[in-house]
Amino acid sequence: MDLPVMPPVKPMLAKPVARIPPGMQYEAKWDGFRAIVFRDGAELEIGSRTGKPLTRYFPELAEALLDRLPARCVLDGEIVIARDGHLDFDALTERIHPAASRVRTLAERTPSSFVAFDLLALDDEGLLDTPLSDRRARLTEALHGVSAPVHLAPATTDAELAGEWFEQYEGAGLDGVIAKPLDLRYRQNERSMFKIKHERTADCVVAGYRLHKSGPVVGSILLGLYDDSGTLQHVGVCAAFSMRRRAELIDELEPLRLESAQDHPWSAWADEAAHETSRMPGAPSRWTGKKDLSWVPLRPERVCEVAYDHMENGQRFRHTARFRTWRPDRTPDSCTFAQLEEPVRYDLAHVLR
Repeated sequence: MDLPVMPPVKPMLAKPVARIPPGMQYEAKWDGFRAIVFRDGAELEIGSRTGKPLTRYFPELAEALLDRLPARCVLDGEIVIARDGHLDFDALTERIHPAASRVRTLAERTPSSFVAFDLLALDDEGLLDTPLSDRRARLTEALHGVSAPVHLAPATTDAELAGEWFEQYEGAGLDGVIAKPLDLRYRQNERSMFKIKHERTADCVVAGYRLHKSGPVVGSILLGLYDDSGTLQHVGVCAAFSMRRRAELIDELEPLRLESAQDHPWSAWADEAAHETSRMPGAPSRWTGKKDLSWVPLRPERVCEVAYDHMENGQRFRHTARFRTWRPDRTPDSCTFAQLEEPVRYDLAHVLR
């Protein structure tokens, strides 16, 4: 492979802002695997956000990219999987599997797509120092008439339309909106763009915590919500605390600490089979590997309010939640999934059309 921009490339990133800024190019914020695609004739490599190769996990996509992309190019985009008109991140994570036979089966069952939103090189020309507005024009031309599963990401300079996308596209599983300055050069691994994400709050049961890697202070608080059957389901964690606050939390939560998980709703957390019917902390996965998943059980008697941006399949927080405040006015049994706001469904096909 001999391209003007060679792997690995660390993608340009975005920093969060509260509102959609004016005078920029706007795109939907996709909920998938960020990927840089390098194609040089018959050679193709898909690199992850960290530079690790993804090609073997998406064989059907690699074949489509070789068939549909310009002969020599480097594209920035997102790998996504859709089910029933909605992005499905769980199906995406299932692909990271060591067995090639399993990957092939999943490729047939839940085929992936690639949404391109930036062009870093074309033929013999590197475009990292080309303004975004010119890169977008070149990308649109290079992918003119492209067909699924390769897509050109919708983009606009109309802030009002971007606001409509922000409200509508969440119903298709998208995260929000990305705003990019029109004169922006491509800056690897720099937060030069802006992301506007949805934020909602939920009152959750504090059911345990994990220790911080630095020592005997709280690393993350384990959160739960009760389902319709009255079972406490693990929905995620909140973890953004100062070191001083982490130490304070140890003392604050000490009166709730249990000597063991024997009498806890998640007492079966170490039993791999139990995770098939109930969501508990410590579920084994390819992402955790040999990571210590142990946690300190607490009597589920305290409630906190957290902010979150997205629920994955209506079952758990997609990202780490942000602690807001204690809620002594709420009882644990009142913390149910019913409080969560569901976005109006929106067909992903309308986004990509």
